[in-house]
Parts: sequence; structure tokens; C-alpha cells
Amino acid sequence: MQKDADPSTRPYQPPDSSFTLNSVGIRFPPFWPGKPSVWFAQLEEQFALSKVAQDATKFYYVISHLDMKYAAELEDVITNPPPTGRYERIKIELIRRLSLSEEQRARQLMMHQEMGDRRPNQYLRHLRTLAGPSVPSDFLRTLWTDRLPHKYSGHNCNIAVTTDSS
Repeated sequence: MQKDADPSTRPYQPPDSSFTLNSVGIRFPPFWPGKPSVWFAQLEEQFALSKVAQDATKFYYVISHLDMKYAAELEDVITNPPPTGRYERIKIELIRRLSLSEEQRARQLMMHQEMGDRRPNQYLRHLRTLAGPSVPSDFLRTLWTDRLPHKYSGHNCNIAVTTDSS
């Protein structure tokens, strides 16, 4: 006669096949005030992984994870949310209020942006992000090559300069 296997060594089997997991914890990325659109992209991936689809749930998650400083910036949206589209509204407003305007980005681009400890291609991406889609590629390439440190001036820096994000 065969003995039953020790229950502690058998894999867990739910009592019936209708077992479903209704809640998965969301791993919130730290809020990134300098790049709120990137933060929302990361957050939306977490919502997708956790199967969070309800507008109100997303809205409450966002406001519960904002630092006081940024919650105060959105006080009007938090205290008087629209009846529908709450999450989209707080997302749009947070991005709009914390992101640099096109004029601010252009001004920052025209100021002498140091390469710092970035590699040339990282520095180019930084300039491209500041420039946005409206700055011509030729102008961006000139700006980038003029601002590279002298140690790179003798090298052939043939990195394609386009205004797309690739």
C-alpha cells in the first residue's frame, strides 16, 4: 500500500478551479517631479501589472502617494475632482504644472548646459529632451558639437542627431 505524500511537500492546490487573485500590491516608483510624464508611464505599467483599471482607484493611488508639496500644487484638483476622468485630470494637471514650458526649455537649452559626467550620447539625449520636436536637427548638432569638451573635438562624433526620441 502506497503512503500519501507529506502534505508540506505537495504544491498548493486551491480548493476549486474558480480561485482567483483579486488584489496585487502596486509597487509605486518614487515620484519624479522633474519628469512627471516618466513617473506616470512607470505608474501605468504598475497599474497594468496589478490589473487596476478603475478611474477612481488610480486617482486615489496617485493622491495618496504625492508628497505634501506636490499635493498642495494640485489642491484644486484633489479637493474638487471631476465626476469622471479623475485620474486623467490629475495626470494632465500634474504634468502641466511641473513640466517646463517650451519657452523655459528653450531658455535652458540656450544657456550653457554642461556635459558634466555624461557621455557624449547621453549629453545629446539631454539636449534633445530640452529642445523638443520644434528645434531643427542641424541647430541641435551644432550646439552639441560646440559644447563638447576639447578632449572630444579631435574625435569623429558621428552620432545621428534627430529630434525623435530614439
